[in-house]
Amino acid sequence: MRQIPVDTSAATVMVAKPAQPKVRDRRTGEIALDADGVKLMTVDVMFAANDDVEILSITVPETGVSGDLAMGTPVALTGLIARPWENEFNGQKRHGIAFRAVAVTSLAASGAKAA
Repeated sequence: MRQIPVDTSAATVMVAKPAQPKVRDRRTGEIALDADGVKLMTVDVMFAANDDVEILSITVPETGVSGDLAMGTPVALTGLIARPWENEFNGQKRHGIAFRAVAVTSLAASGAKAA
């Protein structure tokens, strides 16, 4: 499957919703794990670039979530990729773009030290 690297250098990225476990199966409540067995988390971020703002849900391993990720916290997204997806369920086709990062790191601590 194709993966597209996303350049975040010219974007402003802030937490819109703090990290939560990614649910693999809503019926059973099973939490999603990556290939290494690490729990996956979802962080919703406000991604502002080129005079446009979107809320993106980023999947990240639990070990890649660092710092206090409260709403409004500026963050860095390390290794962000976009992956197009498509599936069919009950005869309906759906498609979209999934976002995955190696790490979501709070930038608030580094800014607080400079003040």
